[in-house]
Amino acid sequence: MKDYLSIIGPVTLLCILGFFAAFQFVDPAPPNKFSIATARKDGAYYHFALRYQEILRRQGIELEILETAGSISNLKLLQTPGNKIDVAFVQGGTAQAGLESELQSIASLYFEPLWVFYRTEHAITSLRDVSGKRLAIGAPGSGTRAIASQLLTANGIDTSNTELLPLGGREAVEALLQGQVDATFIVGALESSAVGELLSNPEISLLSFERANAYTHTYRFLSSVSLPQGVIDLEHDLPERDITLLAPTANLVITPELHPALIDLLLQAATQVHSHGRMFETSGQFPSALYLDYPVSEEAQRFFKSGPPFLQRFLPFWIATFVDRMLVMLLPLIVILIPLLRLMPPMYRWRIRSRIYRWYRDLLTLDPAAHQHLDRDALHQSMDKLNSIEMEITRINVPLSYADQLYQLRVHIELVRDNLHKALNDT
Repeated sequence: MKDYLSIIGPVTLLCILGFFAAFQFVDPAPPNKFSIATARKDGAYYHFALRYQEILRRQGIELEILETAGSISNLKLLQTPGNKIDVAFVQGGTAQAGLESELQSIASLYFEPLWVFYRTEHAITSLRDVSGKRLAIGAPGSGTRAIASQLLTANGIDTSNTELLPLGGREAVEALLQGQVDATFIVGALESSAVGELLSNPEISLLSFERANAYTHTYRFLSSVSLPQGVIDLEHDLPERDITLLAPTANLVITPELHPALIDLLLQAATQVHSHGRMFETSGQFPSALYLDYPVSEEAQRFFKSGPPFLQRFLPFWIATFVDRMLVMLLPLIVILIPLLRLMPPMYRWRIRSRIYRWYRDLLTLDPAAHQHLDRDALHQSMDKLNSIEMEITRINVPLSYADQLYQLRVHIELVRDNLHKALNDT
């Protein structure tokens, strides 16, 4: 046991040191809580965040939902230290509003059409026709306001020639229905209650962007989507003609500090929610690494290339994450332990045999056959030393597998003793 411990002890110490060094490179465990910024509670962002929250809760992760004014506010929150916002829904194109940061995108989720509703009594066929009218262009801090401002400016419309009102959401819808504004800009899903209400109102019309190709070539974050005739209500032929809409995408933007494991989990939740497609998306088109304003994170790139992490496909999130983190600890096993395990048997054999072989040097010095002209006193001293060696050898403990070598040493001692006797008889 002492021999084993003398070899295993240093090996164990080296492995512990190796594991400790490797542990410095292991990512910390993911937190069990993180936060997401959405928009108003009556909007699609908040609705989808609730679905994410339900999916993540099943994996033991709590998603805190923060109601905000919209995309611009979300971007500012992501970039403001101390706000503790990890993820945010952000409308495509809002990154061009002069905000520079190290934020990253992880996915685009679906098309968010820009709906320009106007009162039917106004003959509006393009954005140029809204000049001089009263427009609800979205609340401050919203993505609707950001995209509306860009498109209106491109058409020469600003506060000098048009009344631009900071109304959004339900407030903008009510203002249009009551005739307080002539047109309102809304960015949202077809399923939005506001969109459905305005589409079915005979006093309200929807602008079709006839120059959609020009807009999509000028603003790369925009896509052109079509609302087919009669798709809302076939019986009443609503809409009564094909409508061309411009659509940015809804994106998920994160801070660089968000834990990689949470990125994978969030993308899995987004896949469950958005992969089936809706009116303007095909099945499997989203989530996507396309249509994004910010660089795609490395974890998201791996997700879109290879899917969810291998272990998370078969194991609960926390178990898979723990195993994945501990895989880094295999490095000492490969680099240190395996070579040492191969060296341990030779080291053990050498240690045991060294107890036996070290006596052969003394035997060579005592063997008269290796020396000439030894007097009787020297031969008697050699005999005494040989007897002393023999006494020490009787106290040597070796494993049974090495007993033959120990007995072979004792045979050689007897051989040297015979040579000493012969040398004494000859002198």
